[in-house]
Amino acid sequence: MDHPFEFPLTLPERGSRQRMAALHGQLRAAILDGRLKPGLRLPATRELAEALEVSRNTVVAAYDLLLGEGYIEARRGAGNFVVDLAMRGSDRRARIDVSTPDSRLAPYWRTFAGLPKPMHVGAYTYDFRLGIPDSQSFPYDIWRRLSARALRNLSKAAPLYDLAQGRLPLRQAIAQHISFARAVSCEAADVVVTSGAQQAFDLLARVLVTPGSTVVAVEDPGYPPLREVFRAAGARVIGVPVDEEGLIVEQLPRDTHVIYVTPSHQFPLGVVMSPRRRVELLEFARSRGALVIEDDYDSEFRYSGRPLDALQTLDRDDTVCYVGTFSKCLFPTLRLGYAVVPPWLRTAFVNAKHQADWHGDVLAQDTLAAFIAEGHLVRHVRHMRKVYGERREMLLDALRRYGKGRLQVCASDAGLHLAANLLVPIDAPVLLERAVQAGINLESLNAYAADGVAVNGFAFGLGMIDAARVDEAIRKLMKLFA
Repeated sequence: MDHPFEFPLTLPERGSRQRMAALHGQLRAAILDGRLKPGLRLPATRELAEALEVSRNTVVAAYDLLLGEGYIEARRGAGNFVVDLAMRGSDRRARIDVSTPDSRLAPYWRTFAGLPKPMHVGAYTYDFRLGIPDSQSFPYDIWRRLSARALRNLSKAAPLYDLAQGRLPLRQAIAQHISFARAVSCEAADVVVTSGAQQAFDLLARVLVTPGSTVVAVEDPGYPPLREVFRAAGARVIGVPVDEEGLIVEQLPRDTHVIYVTPSHQFPLGVVMSPRRRVELLEFARSRGALVIEDDYDSEFRYSGRPLDALQTLDRDDTVCYVGTFSKCLFPTLRLGYAVVPPWLRTAFVNAKHQADWHGDVLAQDTLAAFIAEGHLVRHVRHMRKVYGERREMLLDALRRYGKGRLQVCASDAGLHLAANLLVPIDAPVLLERAVQAGINLESLNAYAADGVAVNGFAFGLGMIDAARVDEAIRKLMKLFA
């Protein structure tokens, strides 16, 4: 019988048990390199089996594999045909109705449209982006040296998996640093290293939430990624208003199980929780057996006065889980954060970390441990506090001069951003569109609303804008009000 293809098919000897795999592999390669053209009808299984002197079952099995992989398609009554691989992806996408969520998804993910996306795409002349530090001022030469040393040390160690709780030298360095900088009462055993603060929130949601019954109270306005990670876990998330003293404790639902706060620099308004409210919040948590998640995301940058102690410092009943990050004081791509976890929660938290990713990047952990222990973090923060402080003063001065009667700055003595409320009847998103077209990148406060009425105003980040550009940026922004 004539050979059915214009190229040879070489199969192992009879009895080798590799004939089907060899046939499948050679046909697949011929399709991929174009020797078998799209639309070509393959020989019938019986015909090819006779030509190759193999059993028909061998050919059927090879064809079935190609069908399953999408390299050929079966047409009823016509045979098997080579698929056009260039069209396969687009045809398949065209057949999927993306407007209808797949029923295989969990209910939350069928309706989740994604977090609000700030307008960060493209180049801006004036960039007031939130949450991004000034990476140009980071001491990369020191980091490279410490990283190279850490890598040399790792090359001498056994190639084993590490502890889910994090590298001991880093936990020791973190405990010492926050004990000094924030008066947080902890030891290395209390610290769990995470992949940023967001992983800490995710792990807390995993171990605390009973779907459909756990009530989580959050600041309103507040931090959307925290809200969504608890919603995804099945919690009932309820927004609680914020005033000039911080979260209004008396408006917390009586059945609250978890309370999320940013007491040192409320996100996004920037207010500091008053001593009175801190006492009320801790008493509420103690009396109801609730956990307070304290997010201390950028308190390193304080510009006047003595900072209030962290909630965790005041806690005497193990009701506070203190969460911190190095994204604001170092750089976001480092993806290292930590949680100071109360004893009753720690085992479950560490086990959840182990299930999630076992442990973080060991090289980055060792480098950061040395960076902290040798005093580089303290020096860098001290330097950046001056840099951001200058930008902050320039921003406050420009808002006072050009924004009088239009914007009212929210009182704040710390952090990497300032917030301001609009005093005129213009919706912030409308003005934001004009600002983006004028090369000014900032964010509107209404993106952070939880359950309440959106705050009509803007947030101005300090990390990406040069001090020399601040005055001109605000002057141009105010012209857009017309």
